[in-house]
Amino acid sequence: MRRLAHRIDAATPPGRDRSVDALRAVAVLGVVLGHWLVTALVADRGRLRTGSPLQHLPELAPISWLFQTLAVFFLVGGHVATRSHATARAAGTPYHRWLTARLTRLFKPVAALLALWTTVTTALLLSGTDVTTVRTLAKLALSPLWFLLVFAALTAATPLVARLNPLWPLAVVLHVDLLRFGLGAPPAVGWVNLAAGWLVPYSLGAAWTRGELDRPRAGWVLFIGGTAATAGLVAWAGYPASMVGVPGASVSNLDPPTLAAVTFGLAQCGLALLLRERLRRTMRRPLAWAAVAFVNLSAMTIFLWHQTALMATTATGLPFGPLPGLHTPPDHLGWVAARLLWLPAFALTLAVCWAAFHVYESGRPRARSRVVRSHPASDRATPTGARRV
Repeated sequence: MRRLAHRIDAATPPGRDRSVDALRAVAVLGVVLGHWLVTALVADRGRLRTGSPLQHLPELAPISWLFQTLAVFFLVGGHVATRSHATARAAGTPYHRWLTARLTRLFKPVAALLALWTTVTTALLLSGTDVTTVRTLAKLALSPLWFLLVFAALTAATPLVARLNPLWPLAVVLHVDLLRFGLGAPPAVGWVNLAAGWLVPYSLGAAWTRGELDRPRAGWVLFIGGTAATAGLVAWAGYPASMVGVPGASVSNLDPPTLAAVTFGLAQCGLALLLRERLRRTMRRPLAWAAVAFVNLSAMTIFLWHQTALMATTATGLPFGPLPGLHTPPDHLGWVAARLLWLPAFALTLAVCWAAFHVYESGRPRARSRVVRSHPASDRATPTGARRV
């Protein structure tokens, strides 16, 4: 592995900004670990239902602050897409060809997920499995797709976003929340924030491409301002402390995004920008860079299949259950401790999913291989810092 790591390091172009790949890897792994830690499938009278330790232990809300890293992914995505589009324009590539190539890389892995879960869902219904259980499993398996739809829409809007000031979508989020929570507008109004909320970090990525966030001051302003705004909204405006959805809660910061989720994302983006130089130094270590390259290579597979890995592990354990941390209600700290012990099993099952689907999702391998592309990381839309070619 050390020799392979040195080969990957040597094959990486000197001008590549490895901090971009590192931030993307952190964002993907944060989402995966967050879901594995706060998503419970509880066996209840022959049915499976979802639960969350945050529902019973609200003091664990800081866990969501560590692992709700989607804003960083949209930040990197906006930076990568705007640079890629600028490069394509300079090369004379038409917009439709640029967009088709990016969306194909984004959605090709989805076909395998949909095919498998269509088969599984049909088989479960035909076998007489409780409809509530089937709905719970299918909803959990397909939940990552909402992210891809939003990301695809923002990717398509990249030429418009390239010059957009992030304050504009932030103002939309502010006014939508004023309508929802201050003036009693219908809850459906909040879904405007599904686009506007994630457009904020995406347009910050475009500002990064324009060079407007290069100075450390920009990172500090975002980090301190976002942190202060989020703390104020939670402490005095009644926003939930958890930055992920909690079953049974009247308001979710994420479904759809609220102003608190967006200001929290600003703080995360500021911290990400402040850590760029440190990440660049860390990525000079061959083993660290090889690990980041692997996560980027496999990011779509990891993201799409991590919930399936959780459910497969849970189903495998049912004949031996109920097992603590796997099938039991997440209503005490003992469940959290037990869930931590299950993380390696989830990772192993995810590795099996990776082995089964990654070759298809990344494209047909060729006889000769190379592990690192020869152009900058920011020329890719999907999270792939390295690939076989």
